[in-house]
Amino acid sequence: MRSFGSRSVMLSAAAFAAVLALGAPQAGAQGFFDMIFGGSGRQDRPLRGNFPPPPKTKRAPQAAPVKISSPTYNTYKATPLVRVDFAPLTSKPQKATFEPSLDGAAFREALAGLDGLDLLAEPDIAKALVAYYADNPDFIWVSGSSANSRAQDAVRMLGEADSYGLTASDYAVDVPPAAYSMDDTAGRMKQLMQFEMKLSARVLRYVRDAQNGRIDPNRISGYYDFPAKPLDMVGVLKTLAHTQEVHAYLESRHPQNAEYQALRAELETLRASEENEIVVDPKLLLKPGETSPELPKLLALIGRDKELHDGYADLLARLGTSETYESDLKPLIEAAQKKAGLKPDGVVGPRTVALLAGTSKADKLAKVRYALEELRWLPSDLGSPRVFINQPAFTASYIEGDQEKLKTRVVIGKVTNQTSFFYDQIERVEFHPYWGVPQSIIVNEMLPRLRNDPGYLDRAGYEVTDSSGRQIPSSSVDWGAYGARVPYNVRQAPSEANALGELKILFPNKHAIYMHDTPQKSFFQRDNRALSHGCVRLQDPRGMAAAVLGTSVDEIAGTLKKGHSSENVTRKIPVYVAYFTAWPDMSGKVEYFNDVYGRDEKLQQALDATEAVRTPST
Repeated sequence: MRSFGSRSVMLSAAAFAAVLALGAPQAGAQGFFDMIFGGSGRQDRPLRGNFPPPPKTKRAPQAAPVKISSPTYNTYKATPLVRVDFAPLTSKPQKATFEPSLDGAAFREALAGLDGLDLLAEPDIAKALVAYYADNPDFIWVSGSSANSRAQDAVRMLGEADSYGLTASDYAVDVPPAAYSMDDTAGRMKQLMQFEMKLSARVLRYVRDAQNGRIDPNRISGYYDFPAKPLDMVGVLKTLAHTQEVHAYLESRHPQNAEYQALRAELETLRASEENEIVVDPKLLLKPGETSPELPKLLALIGRDKELHDGYADLLARLGTSETYESDLKPLIEAAQKKAGLKPDGVVGPRTVALLAGTSKADKLAKVRYALEELRWLPSDLGSPRVFINQPAFTASYIEGDQEKLKTRVVIGKVTNQTSFFYDQIERVEFHPYWGVPQSIIVNEMLPRLRNDPGYLDRAGYEVTDSSGRQIPSSSVDWGAYGARVPYNVRQAPSEANALGELKILFPNKHAIYMHDTPQKSFFQRDNRALSHGCVRLQDPRGMAAAVLGTSVDEIAGTLKKGHSSENVTRKIPVYVAYFTAWPDMSGKVEYFNDVYGRDEKLQQALDATEAVRTPST
């Protein structure tokens, strides 16, 4: 996203496909495809404005064609654990920073028990552990010769980690038995000292996982973009050393929003439920003439619908157990799709399976656990008001308090041009916007044409500017001299054919993603709306603009009549460009969605890698 003086160019990952597929304005022109690529209806249109003469320079050699690639997915590598080095504690006297308790002396005497302790922890946790006890040489979890009530509460809370979608074994610590031999007090103190360090290390891991998540999503792919959440681990131990409300404190480290609580409740309900009687492969893709052992399962479920069974009883009796999708079955599949609210195309895909067969218990459990993890990447308080875009649901909502004031369909990026997962803050709304063509589209999709037809941007009504902001004719540029770095900016002027439609809503970010209108209204009728170049197209852009500006749709319509303009958003409104395949509605009911980008699989790989690092080798 760049700004060039008065010519503000918002570099967007907006759908160039929209430009190519648009119909021409109602001025008798040929199709927009002809217009942008130099069709005969636009060949002789004169350039507008006063352009400087083309530079008299010798044509540079043709650069080799290149492509600007999208982010990729990485094989996640978890940070290896390290052995905690207790030497700073055992090799020199400790200086307490506060008045030590009666156990302080016992703590210092028991430090020798750390010799030989092989405790593995994350590097930052290992560092914080030693730093805390170097300055605070006293027990947190031990009183006298036993684990105290604070320790019992902590261990109990860590043991409930599964109910938060975490893995309880990651935080397991054995509590020393209450009974011990009075003849071996030295051995008892060694046992208690090692318990103290192990519990502190696992409590710190728990707090970090609860607040930030078990993985760093930014390591998965450039499609993930989350700021670091600072965590003062030494401060965590100081707090725990001075409170008896351990359970409440550890609970407070989890996200404090209604969505997290609804997902936890769903997790508990799922665990107590039975698996679906009939489970159909959620990734099933079947067309007439193809064969799959999943088809009889799907037909059995369809046959449970009385209306469909009665209407197609003979067909189900004849072909209900067939693994081949016979052409005679297509009307039944289409009828079932139509009743479920889908486009009746007769093609069995993941969305058809999800709505007809439901999501299996195993898949639901996994999706809820993923959602709980992903929520930890976001602020604990999601804010109000806020805009929440859930990509797998293809929806965007404007929420104030506990009310969803607006919910609209959206189009998101194609699988090859995915919309990123991040959050930001809405800054302004632009009316009748310019479309600043992203460098990726200039290089990947425009440059091949420009090499052979350098003037087509002039004919199509695009503006080309150099690095100083000076507008120049497209025909004067030696486009063939450039590869992945084109030192020119291209923008499309406001018009009915503009790829951004009549307005865009901006929250500046490095991905150049924003919400905007589109002339391609038909896309909103599709079930799978992953169709753009990355930006988020709104079915109700005026409603969303009115919501974020705190005004009415009528006022937005009036502003649009005045032509190109912009208006700043004066309130703090966070926007979440999110990706959840399980998400609760405003009533708390959790809905499940197809994993359109296959990101759940990448998240599972990252979780598995983290678990492998944490699990001691045998």
